[in-house]
Amino acid sequence: MPEIVEVRVVASVLKKQIIGKKIEKVKILYFGIIDKDVNDFISEIEKKTILNINTYGKWLMFDLGEKTMLSHLRMEGKYFYVPSENKITKHDHIIFSLDNGYDLRYNDVRKFGKMLTVDTNKIYECSHIKKLGIEPDDKRLTTDYLLNKFKNKKIPIKEALLDQSIINGLGNIYVNEVLFASKINPFKKASDITKDEASKIIKESSKIITRSYELGGTTIKSYTSSLGVIGHYQDELKVQSKEGMPCLICNTPIKRKKIGGRSTFYCEKCQKTNIS
Repeated sequence: MPEIVEVRVVASVLKKQIIGKKIEKVKILYFGIIDKDVNDFISEIEKKTILNINTYGKWLMFDLGEKTMLSHLRMEGKYFYVPSENKITKHDHIIFSLDNGYDLRYNDVRKFGKMLTVDTNKIYECSHIKKLGIEPDDKRLTTDYLLNKFKNKKIPIKEALLDQSIINGLGNIYVNEVLFASKINPFKKASDITKDEASKIIKESSKIITRSYELGGTTIKSYTSSLGVIGHYQDELKVQSKEGMPCLICNTPIKRKKIGGRSTFYCEKCQKTNIS
């Protein structure tokens, strides 16, 4: 699944390709992706020029002037920028025909992605956005904020960090890496996290997100950039997908267990914590 870094990489590449282009026509081949009235969606996009592309967490935001199109890639959503004459493939579900003879095509094997349009001046009032927490590299992410969010949560810290209403944009891969870098056991209750541990989570989240973006994100399994960008942060992953391999710090074999239904990779020695 593309996480916050991969979404930012997609935005940065698309900016170079489609900023200033007009959307001449929208063709919808699978209506389940559109999270509003389809006719309204089309009318609010056609004949509009793409002015900018921003992101918030895992959401792409296509600025069309008075309206903004929000797009969430979910598990396997991808964008392809291809000549309009190219054959439409099985998993191309939304076709944006541009005024330069190219299409921006939304491709999604699982069809889990979502798109909608909102008033640009009310983006952060949209129900999909206003429920989200602070991004992992935002200066507003403080220890007081985290401790307040964690104080009544008896769930494992791993689950709490995947809660998008607390930290917006961290997914399974980066949470595993952040907890390892912070030396925090993923099973420790969120309510037991100390101020020092919260500080480490903030520091390591920002550092890992920044480094991953510099390397083009993490390209593994279901997420591969469709825009000619190959991420290289997977070469720096310390625990993710390394079950049975020696920890880079202490040589203890990396463990893999499920927490909240998600695969969790950790070193039981480096991340040894008193768990109540």
